[in-house]
Amino acid sequence: MALTKEEILQATNGGLDVFRYFIPGGWRVGKKFLNPFYDDKNASCHVYFDTKSKIYKIKDFGEINFVGDCFFLVGFIHQKNCSDRHEFIEILNLIDQALGLMLGDQSKPIARPILTRKPSPPIEVKRESEVEQLAPLKFEVPKIKDFAEAELDFWRQYGISIEILKQYSVCSLIEISGVSKEGIPYTLKSTSSEPIFGYLGKNYMKVYRPNSELRFLYSGIKPEGYVFGLEQLPTRGDVLFITGGEKDVLSLAARGLPAICFNSETANIPKSIIKRLSFRFKHVTLLYDVDKTGLEASIKHAETFADYDMRRLVLPLAGTKTEKDISDFFRIGKTKVDLMRLFSEMLDKIYEETMSVLQSCEIDFDNPPVKPEPLVTINDVTIGAPGNLLCITGSEGSGKTNYLGGIISGAICLDEKGIDTLGTQIKQNLDRKAVLVYDTEQSEDQLYKNLTFILKRSNLQKPPDWFKAYCMVGLSRKDRMQSILQSMDKFYYQFGGIHMVVIDGIADLIDGVNDEEKSVQLVEELFRLAGIYKTLIVVVLHLAPSGLKLRGHLGSEIQRKAAGILSVEKDDDNNSSVIKALKVRDGSPLEVPLVQFGWDKEKNHHVYLGEKSKDFHEQRKVDDLTDIAREIFGRKFSLTYQELVVALMDALSVRDRQAKNYIKYMKDNKIIEKGGENGAELVLVEAPF
Repeated sequence: MALTKEEILQATNGGLDVFRYFIPGGWRVGKKFLNPFYDDKNASCHVYFDTKSKIYKIKDFGEINFVGDCFFLVGFIHQKNCSDRHEFIEILNLIDQALGLMLGDQSKPIARPILTRKPSPPIEVKRESEVEQLAPLKFEVPKIKDFAEAELDFWRQYGISIEILKQYSVCSLIEISGVSKEGIPYTLKSTSSEPIFGYLGKNYMKVYRPNSELRFLYSGIKPEGYVFGLEQLPTRGDVLFITGGEKDVLSLAARGLPAICFNSETANIPKSIIKRLSFRFKHVTLLYDVDKTGLEASIKHAETFADYDMRRLVLPLAGTKTEKDISDFFRIGKTKVDLMRLFSEMLDKIYEETMSVLQSCEIDFDNPPVKPEPLVTINDVTIGAPGNLLCITGSEGSGKTNYLGGIISGAICLDEKGIDTLGTQIKQNLDRKAVLVYDTEQSEDQLYKNLTFILKRSNLQKPPDWFKAYCMVGLSRKDRMQSILQSMDKFYYQFGGIHMVVIDGIADLIDGVNDEEKSVQLVEELFRLAGIYKTLIVVVLHLAPSGLKLRGHLGSEIQRKAAGILSVEKDDDNNSSVIKALKVRDGSPLEVPLVQFGWDKEKNHHVYLGEKSKDFHEQRKVDDLTDIAREIFGRKFSLTYQELVVALMDALSVRDRQAKNYIKYMKDNKIIEKGGENGAELVLVEAPF
């Protein structure tokens, strides 16, 4: 019977016994110690209990890839991959045998392995004839001399200056000594015809002999993860080139372009490095030689790292020995501008489909779009226009349905004299385009009753054929949205356009108002439809219990996307309802007058009662700004002036100039004052509210 991960963890105290067996030394849980599996200089490794998974794990802060559970550690020691099913089973058996757990079929104990390698994956070098490994017992820096003028001329032909050479620790050598693979000592001397350069690293040097048959060799301890230019990279950047050699890196660096190279084009590239670099650079791009080896290697690497969006740029070179890489590209007279033009052309091909889509969205300044006439206004302030969303909100019993009825009446009214639309001006539908009402909250009987009042207010004996109303209570949420999508499309063509769409109960189109993903998708879809059909979509959504914001994530998304938001509130003083603007696209909602409407017994319907008085309007402004200040300062005791500007812009959807005017108004009305630790910030005035 096969071993399981759970059996091992249960038998080893959550993996702690495995760590105690395989990690030598007197380390303790939770205390940092030197990692014994490589030449660690700083104690940054520790074993700890992970409270989430309820098992013990290990992490080395000095080596980002050295982190995992006990199975990771054993796999690391025995060079086995935990992600591979067969190798993971081998890891389980190794633990069982090593600790003598007697859980599996095999019970023969094994000796503790000792490993002295770094966690980084080793680079595989396939062109052994080009890279020679020297093996002195101790690395000593070879004799270095100043660059001869002829040597500097060699680098200058690629645009590489002495400053770049120093920045990347490139030196000129007098001679280099070592021992070949066969154990034969030798010494190579630099001459004018065969200069020797060195790329100096820590405890090693990669030697470069550009004019010799054996061009590359190592002196010292060959690093397992050789990356040239990594230390010189900026923290963040746009493009990073991965080249075939050090000279290519230097030639790009000389032109201000970040670049690195590995040991050779055919070397295996550690995914951990590419993963980290992809976070730091937008475009990680292969810029290999254009000979057969380079082309094949770049294709292979691009496929391997497709998940990290790695690109490959092929230079327009002959592919010969003297014209195959980026250094040759610059040597023959090409410039940084030429290279970036090639890079831009590469992006053009990649983004061709996207740019074709964007072309139809591009603003044509020679042919500006026709500005749509407002559909809904209050006192000449645009509240809703074609191509936008308008939200009607309010608490239960505030009069939302009655006010919505006034808007619909104005949309279907054909009387040239106009009708009472409860203080809101509605553009008449003179072209007889479709007016569509989708109700997800009311019963069929109640909706019919309300529509009867709407027709009566509109002075219509019967509904015109282009006016459609649907009770969607009996449909599933998925069917509701599909029905809205398809019927809008049908009626758009049937009636030559859509004048207005009303969705009473937008929250019933998704599973929940706090489903962020579904909320964003719904609002984006409705916004898209409003633009396609050049219509205004009016949606109804309840307020949150606080009375300050729309409900849930859906409300937050509508707050961002809607061109206008109107709140209907109950005024108990005169048994009427008040319409208050919470957001308008242009201007400030607090500058929109407060409109009243109420029931008229003689006319047997709701009527416009005029605007609230100026004093009431001012008091409302104070009350609203006080409520907003309470909410803002409830999250943070004091704010800087600029922080409050940003908070008001977000809360009221206004521009910075208007937000600054509100701050002055709040100061003048003693809502806020200077305070905080140094007296330079703003705080809420403590008053008996």
